[in-house]
Amino acid sequence: MSRKDHPNNAPGFPMVYPTWFENIQVKYLNKALKPVARFLPGTGTIEHRGRTSGKTYNTIVTTYRSGNVLAIALGHGKTDWVKNVLAAGQADLRFARRQVHITNPRVLPAGSDGEGLPWLVRLQLRQMAVLVSDIA
Repeated sequence: MSRKDHPNNAPGFPMVYPTWFENIQVKYLNKALKPVARFLPGTGTIEHRGRTSGKTYNTIVTTYRSGNVLAIALGHGKTDWVKNVLAAGQADLRFARRQVHITNPRVLPAGSDGEGLPWLVRLQLRQMAVLVSDIA
């Protein structure tokens, strides 16, 4: 399946990574990194609930913070965890030594102006969507 036909590739949410990389990441890399991800710099685990099942899921994400605003680049497009967080309006993010609660999640579509966000997020925002939320 090509990137343009992938279900995660939605308007404003371009899927930047190739499908083969996503498959390897989901099948092997995430399982290997999940126990140590929250200890890696800039990396955390976002805990969210399924929209229909209510089951709790943990997903590895790379975060960027500017004051009380947290940003996560969405290189894989509009994935299930993004839909879950947007539907719930909140989530918990675990780092090595602490946990933060995020609220008011919103998505900046690719090509948006990321004024006030870290420069690396603004750079990624040229090609991919970014989930932005407030830290409660």
